[in-house]
Amino acid sequence: MSSTVVLFHHALGCTPGVDALADRLRSRGLTVLVPDLYGGARFDDLEEGVAHGLAIGFGELIASGVAAVADVDSPVVVGISLGVLPAQCVAQTVPGVRGAVLIGACVPLGEFSDTWPDGVALEVHAASSDPIFDVDGDAEAAAQITAVALGSRLVRHAGGGHLFVEAGHADEDEAATLAVVEAVVAMTS
Repeated sequence: MSSTVVLFHHALGCTPGVDALADRLRSRGLTVLVPDLYGGARFDDLEEGVAHGLAIGFGELIASGVAAVADVDSPVVVGISLGVLPAQCVAQTVPGVRGAVLIGACVPLGEFSDTWPDGVALEVHAASSDPIFDVDGDAEAAAQITAVALGSRLVRHAGGGHLFVEAGHADEDEAATLAVVEAVVAMTS
């Protein structure tokens, strides 16, 4: 049984790199939806993108993400950096989600729910040299959740940087991106 993948973009918006990741997943036979939480806005600078997200409001971005999966049966959600907010909220609070792949970020238990739901697969992927993941508390949150979520994994990749799945970005890492693609494919089977 295959699921629809809902891919939530990072703070730079729906960039060509996000589209390239979605296309890689589609090439594996998956249906992939990429909700544009920024309404078409794109950024080249991460700080500007985060500022735009703050201006919209993280609560609004999360609500838009939850709304994006309302009519999707048994989704696998994927969040990249800022996109982890809606992805993780959906995984923890929306019934029927099959799995979540969180990339470059993780939110502590208690933010959306005190537990990780039984039967919802989880993988958290981050580059071993990602200063954002290590400094902003994401690494601790990922360790906390993967310690209690049955069958979950925290994967630290040797190469790349914070946006390692972003094709054409300085942080891009092909091996790490392939590992993410394989994780998503495995969750949809």
